[in-house]
Amino acid sequence: MTAAQLAAAIPKTELHIHIEGSLEPELIFALAQRNGLSLPYDSVDALRAAYAFTDLQSFLDIYYAGASVLLREADFHDMAWAYFLRARADNVVHCEIFFDPQTHTARGVPMATVINGLSSACDRAQAELGISTALILCFLRHLSEEDAFATLEAAMPYRARFIGVGLDSSEVGHPPSKFSRVFARCRELDLRIVAHAGEEGPPAYIWEALNDLKTERIDHGVRSLEDPALVAELAKRRTPLTVCPLSNLKLCVVDDLKHHPMKRLLDAGLCATVNSDDPAYFGGYMNANFVQTVEALGLSREDVVTLARNSIEASFVNEARRGELMALLDSAID
Repeated sequence: MTAAQLAAAIPKTELHIHIEGSLEPELIFALAQRNGLSLPYDSVDALRAAYAFTDLQSFLDIYYAGASVLLREADFHDMAWAYFLRARADNVVHCEIFFDPQTHTARGVPMATVINGLSSACDRAQAELGISTALILCFLRHLSEEDAFATLEAAMPYRARFIGVGLDSSEVGHPPSKFSRVFARCRELDLRIVAHAGEEGPPAYIWEALNDLKTERIDHGVRSLEDPALVAELAKRRTPLTVCPLSNLKLCVVDDLKHHPMKRLLDAGLCATVNSDDPAYFGGYMNANFVQTVEALGLSREDVVTLARNSIEASFVNEARRGELMALLDSAID
């Protein structure tokens, strides 16, 4: 079995998936029709053709437009369930899902609608597919910290439904330190802490995420290699990086997957992982990200196993589940 074949076959853990970013054009059109909405595109093909991004912001403009079709609990359930079916086909056995409530509450969609719809799909994924799941509420960094505080407050009646908080959306010009106070409050509430940093933003943003937000994982983090002291610190802390190779390619963070830093991250002793980010928009779910990265960089079977183990190590599961996931992986590579 080649390294690429092994990457496709092994059980995997996904830690960086924006559930709104799994909304395929076909489902966008189906939900628009169900909810009596019109779209500025006359066909699925026309919408997919618009996925020609030059940077993070050009992607986000389309991303938020797509999310506008989500209005009811059933919409959120159907979106998440469609992702879980694709995840299962890629041998994903555990996933920790980001969701952006501000994208929806700003349109008048109640917090309960968002969380209940996603939670019901998570429960179904466990029952019917054997996939363990967790939800992570993300704050939109282009909005104010006050808005983030209001979002946190609105989510508190559903605290049992999500395990942590993150920080996403437009990175440049919105450093993690902008949200220091709300993340301090989240830590008081025993929420797990993650944050996007070092995708388009500089290594300084990763330092801020580590030191100001006390983040437990860095989402993306590919620009960490520009700062040797940061690399040393990330290695010392064993801070996971939830890397998304096809996203980095689609958003022009790298110009060719052959130039992706994944191998250099591994060689530097960092806890790098493979994830799909916004797979409906970036051209691939977990297996596509894993296999194409392995092939482009010539990664070895040992690299594949290291990446898979890193994802399990970096997950927020309890120790019993971590042991189960490691055992599943071990049995697949024997």
